[in-house]
Amino acid sequence: MIDPLVFREVLGCYPTGVCVITASDEAGNRFGLVVGTFTSISLDPPLVGFFPDKGSGSWPLIEATGRFCVNVLGSNQLELCRRFAARGEDKFAELAHGHSPSGMPLLEDALAWVDCTIERVVEVGDHYLAVGAVEALGKGAAGTPLTFFRGAYHDLACITGD
Repeated sequence: MIDPLVFREVLGCYPTGVCVITASDEAGNRFGLVVGTFTSISLDPPLVGFFPDKGSGSWPLIEATGRFCVNVLGSNQLELCRRFAARGEDKFAELAHGHSPSGMPLLEDALAWVDCTIERVVEVGDHYLAVGAVEALGKGAAGTPLTFFRGAYHDLACITGD
């Protein structure tokens, strides 16, 4: 049997990007959660995915909207990351933001954004795989991504110009 602490420690050696998944419902309620599991799945058709935890309080609210927007965080957005990682508070309180083409919350100064409809959700262990059909996407602010590596947040250093 694999020890869960060893599993986390070993897989923590692989860096991940940090994104905030946002959505809003027809009543204007806004939801968001932080993920380090966002990935491209397919070019044709364009599909992306992420793995929300089954214990997430925000994921069921996002899933119910039928869509989401991925906001790729820059290294200067650590406080924004912490805001959306917190439980039980209005994550959008006094937070300026725009809207994606479908009307989902688009966080200011995100490096990139991807606007999706939920194509499918698959139960996978203690998480779900949320697959999104990409409807629109774009690049935002210039900068380097916020990354998560060995249990801490990091900036990305460029070691080659190639």
